[in-house]
Amino acid sequence: MAEVGNLESEKDIQKKIEETRQKFKNEYLQELEKYDSRDVDRLQKDDTLVEAYLMWRLYSVDDALKMIDESFLWRKEFGLNDLTESSVPKWMFETGAVFLHGYDKEGNKLFWFKVKLHTKDAKTTMDKKKYVAFWLERYAKREPGMPLTVVFDMADSGISNIDMDFVKYIINCFKVYYPKFLSKMIIVDMPWIMNAAWKIVKSWLGPEAISKLKFASRNEVQTFIGPEYLPPHMGGTDPFKYSYPPLPDDDFQTPICENGPVVSEDDNESKGESESKDGESEGKELESSFSSEVAVKPKKVNFSEEIVGGLRQEDPDRGDSRTRGARKPLSTFRGPLLHISPSEELSFGSKESERKCLIILENVSKNQVAFKVRTTAPEKYRVKPSNSSCEPGMSVDIVVSLHGGYQASLQDRFLVMGAEMEQNSCAGSSELAQFWKDVPKTKIMEHRLRCHILESPKPILNYPSDTTVEGVPNGHPDLQTTMMRLMACNARLEQKLDQCLWVQQVLIGLILVMMMFSFLSVYYLPGTS
Repeated sequence: MAEVGNLESEKDIQKKIEETRQKFKNEYLQELEKYDSRDVDRLQKDDTLVEAYLMWRLYSVDDALKMIDESFLWRKEFGLNDLTESSVPKWMFETGAVFLHGYDKEGNKLFWFKVKLHTKDAKTTMDKKKYVAFWLERYAKREPGMPLTVVFDMADSGISNIDMDFVKYIINCFKVYYPKFLSKMIIVDMPWIMNAAWKIVKSWLGPEAISKLKFASRNEVQTFIGPEYLPPHMGGTDPFKYSYPPLPDDDFQTPICENGPVVSEDDNESKGESESKDGESEGKELESSFSSEVAVKPKKVNFSEEIVGGLRQEDPDRGDSRTRGARKPLSTFRGPLLHISPSEELSFGSKESERKCLIILENVSKNQVAFKVRTTAPEKYRVKPSNSSCEPGMSVDIVVSLHGGYQASLQDRFLVMGAEMEQNSCAGSSELAQFWKDVPKTKIMEHRLRCHILESPKPILNYPSDTTVEGVPNGHPDLQTTMMRLMACNARLEQKLDQCLWVQQVLIGLILVMMMFSFLSVYYLPGTS
């Protein structure tokens, strides 16, 4: 019955989505060029976008339409679809007042506002609003559907740094323009003198938004964010320091392959490679950096094979020993150059059988495609191959495995990059290094994958962590757990058997007593015959 109810609710949601689209077309699209046609087109095709507006307005179609109207007008006013880094004054980026960096404990990206670097100035208000919009739109395109955690770092700030109009704009960004985008808003180390100002801010928030507002001291902020993503003045250990250029991103780095660490040109890019004068020495370093990579022969894709869940059905007996034991993806992202499976996340667990995942790349272009995989936690993962190429119509299996005693976390991310190469071009290590240095960023396809943590089943018995079963090594947790369960079951059976034996002995004793009493009463007691 529960499943039937869920299906009915899904049908109701779909009806409201279609109703929203139809009403928007009939009531709001009367004026030509009122909105950006790209936003209107997305509204007609993207169910997730429409549902986000509906959810934020408790599935009231009329309220959702008002929100869509206001949001689309704002998007056209600010030119969001054409907003690029060059659209914002360079000095805005150089201040470092706003940037994306790190993750909270729930795996949500952190959107930092350094309040002390902001000063109220009517002449620059529009530029500042575009600056915030640039970061939000950039993140929305890269990680669609993933919420943000906003952190207001108020250390060393004062009344002169508070711009109520700007704060209201930021709130409207999450309240109207980007629905369901806000995970929480953390206000860190707010001076007491600003309490009155934040009471006004609260009046602009709805009940749901107020519940997302968290005030925290330097010590309390670690409840929401781990020390690895907190600056030292908040008691953290994050060495990150904002600098521009380039723009700080997700800090994706080249992972370590099975044959040892690999240093790539990406490390040089983060240091401003374009400004380096030692080009020749860098080139030699890059050429040697890929020497430990082993080229993997791509497999030919037979598109006539049966496809189930976006994956090829293969004979398990013919499986590659390198990929054996890796968790197979069940969904596919269909990009212009590569189809990437899985589409959104890699799942890892604590069991030995859950420490290896598979990424499958299929080249759907007409040319050879170079690819590489990067991660935010290169010390944790081994990726094989992390940098290679794929011929047209072929596929490559990439094995991602946890290294040593490391455990995956929600903050870990992977970046798959792909770019078309000239047909029949050689794809050796040095050629790939040079290719990634020369290829324009606009020609690179990027797809991000996040980590999902598999929940381990709760054990029946709580044994100490250092307890081992005799004859079972610590390195086999599955077998050890099974043995523990068998021992527990055996103990319960022994206990029941002991109870049965005790009852049996009592019954035998009673029978013997009754037999003895009967014998005495017949032969020895007086008055008996």
